[in-house]
Amino acid sequence: MIAIMADSHDNIPVIKEAVDFLNRERVDMVLHAGDLISPFTAKDFNELKMPFEAIFGNNDGEKDGLRAAYSNICDLDEFKVLEVDGVSIAMIHGHQEELVDCLARCGKYDVVVRGHSHQSSVEEKGSLIIDPGELCGYVSGKKTFILLDLDDLSHELVEL
Repeated sequence: MIAIMADSHDNIPVIKEAVDFLNRERVDMVLHAGDLISPFTAKDFNELKMPFEAIFGNNDGEKDGLRAAYSNICDLDEFKVLEVDGVSIAMIHGHQEELVDCLARCGKYDVVVRGHSHQSSVEEKGSLIIDPGELCGYVSGKKTFILLDLDDLSHELVEL
């Protein structure tokens, strides 16, 4: 089971709540699809007891500071491809819809993880496209992430 989140936007109390939840649930890995925002968020994500992978979002302006702060947790980049338990996963923030669509339809990835919209959705377009919504809760009022079972790609929306 992996957790998929995005758009935490410096909301430290919610990041701490999510980290506590995920540590209690003992998920295998956490994926963050961008908009971490500030380097100081690394301190709380560093409390996760499982691997953490993240990418930049369109609002992550302080990239050098973020790379340095997250260097002990993960390497940050604009795009990542992961192979987790035989499941191929592409991670992109999603502010360019055409790229999300191309990744989903190219046939190379089982799952495309994206963020940016601040609205949770899961759709099949060649690949399973997962947008966990916003962890921060600033736009929708809902603080969400998704738990994904890699065995059958079943998923559950979690609202904090």
